[in-house]
Amino acid sequence: MADDSLSPRQTPRFEPAHAGSGADSARTSDAGGGAPLPTAGFWDHLDELRRVLLRILGVTALTSVAAFACKRWLFAAVLAPARPDFVLWRLLARLSGGADAGAQLLSEPMPQLISTQLTSQLLAHMTAALYAGVLLASPYIVWQLFGFVSPALYERERRRSVAVLAASGLCFFAGTALAYWVIFPFSFRFLAAYQVSEQVVNTITLASYMDTLLVIALMMGVMFQLPVAAWFCARMGILTSRAMRARRRHALFVIVALAAVITPTTDVFTLAVVSLPIMALYQLSIAIVARAERTAGH
Repeated sequence: MADDSLSPRQTPRFEPAHAGSGADSARTSDAGGGAPLPTAGFWDHLDELRRVLLRILGVTALTSVAAFACKRWLFAAVLAPARPDFVLWRLLARLSGGADAGAQLLSEPMPQLISTQLTSQLLAHMTAALYAGVLLASPYIVWQLFGFVSPALYERERRRSVAVLAASGLCFFAGTALAYWVIFPFSFRFLAAYQVSEQVVNTITLASYMDTLLVIALMMGVMFQLPVAAWFCARMGILTSRAMRARRRHALFVIVALAAVITPTTDVFTLAVVSLPIMALYQLSIAIVARAERTAGH
């Protein structure tokens, strides 16, 4: 007699009925008829998750080791915003309109970074290599995690998830790039020169420099997730475009306040550089939420 029973680790999965979805019915029936397809059980999912995490750890370890080996290139990038000839200052010197003003901007002394502990430079090297490794491996990490959860999604949900992940990644990298190329150099130059008294001399440690760079980059990356977060809230029905338009002035005040916290400078230009992109993202979020509402209405 043919064994038509399911093994203990092949428990059938309950699939919710989706009306009018012919493509989705392929997930609940085999090629011959309407019998439910057996799916992996809890332990199979756990084993697959373990393999996914091991692959992620392996690739992240490889990219981190590669970054650790490229110490010269790694710290050339990490310490570039602290140099007086950083690309931002060269660009501003070219746009200043006067040779003297440009030369003064490029010749302004920058504080020297110091190390106060015996192991601090080695730890800073390992930390920077780890962050660089995670950054380099992030596309693979997202791909592996999405591959793990995608079998539980319908085809339409997969396409939408890919679009959301791509938008989220682009927004995050755009925010971190803005932080690295513009926001952090201004913040570092201001904070390094700020003194409560001439009796107190600033000596910036390498750990403090790297921590500040990381915090500002992560904060900007998270803040640039505003359009994605607004889309999710609109899909869940907890946010509407009308409410966002009605509270636009309050949102702009909050954005400027957050920009002042991220860039604690007295420079209006730096504040505008941070505030204007986030304001533009808020306007884009309104349009995204309005489109989500129209899509849900059909």
